[in-house]
Amino acid sequence: MLRSSTRAVSTTARLWPTHPEAPIKGSSAAQRFALTSCRVPSSRVFRHRFYSTEATEVPPRQSRSRFSRLVGFTSIAVVAFTAGFLYQTQQTISRLMASPIPSDQETLGLFNPSDAKAQEVEDHIQNHPLAAELRANPAFTESRPHLKIPESLRARNLTAGTLAGPDKIVVPPLVFSEAGGKSLVSILYLGSDLSGHPGIVHGGLLATLLDETLARCCFPALPNKVAVTANLSIDYRRPAFAENYCVLRAETVKVEGRKAWVEGRIESLPEEGTDPVVLVEAKALFIEPKQAASMPSLYKIVD
Repeated sequence: MLRSSTRAVSTTARLWPTHPEAPIKGSSAAQRFALTSCRVPSSRVFRHRFYSTEATEVPPRQSRSRFSRLVGFTSIAVVAFTAGFLYQTQQTISRLMASPIPSDQETLGLFNPSDAKAQEVEDHIQNHPLAAELRANPAFTESRPHLKIPESLRARNLTAGTLAGPDKIVVPPLVFSEAGGKSLVSILYLGSDLSGHPGIVHGGLLATLLDETLARCCFPALPNKVAVTANLSIDYRRPAFAENYCVLRAETVKVEGRKAWVEGRIESLPEEGTDPVVLVEAKALFIEPKQAASMPSLYKIVD
């Protein structure tokens, strides 16, 4: 009896339903007892179904490329530079607006020679026949543009401050400007401290003087009277000896919208019975910035 009961349990176990809670029909009491004792609690089954022992993989964090970091740092640098430039420009404009700009006529009385040499140079330029000739021509206006720059800013200007003084640009250049930006003549003296080779004026200084003079010549011919140098071509003809007088001449040869073409030269100041000697020749293109309409307050000192 016990043996057959065991066989019944084994046979029934093979026919175990797929669902643990399925009803048991057609079984004896002993079979039902054996099958019931073999059932797996449902809670364990559900835990096995809903949970896994495998670890969940976290995707690796994508690192920024070097190019992305470079673009980010560059953008920050550009923004910082622009903000600083605009702030400094605004401060400069504020200082200019706070200082009255002297007229052309007023600049002629602002220079006081600091020593005997400066007085000698000043007298020679003021009384030279070329100055008298230009002064008598109604088409020209006489001035000293460097003295239009406020004194608080003049020390930081290259030709009006850094290169001005004893043994340098001894006196502020005396400038004669033709109406409408047609031409310009500037008379000045170059001292010994402006030399490259001993006794010869540095070629870079001559280029600087030409750049400044040609630009000042064409400004009145442009819509907003301001421009930047786009091209400057220079030919050095002869050495310019230091401790000598010289003349810068400029002529506006063409104007198209915001562009102006100017030609000029540096020559010796002729003395009685001599002809001027051309030392340097130059051609330049100046272009008025597109935003020039908002700039005259900063550059009105050149008018």
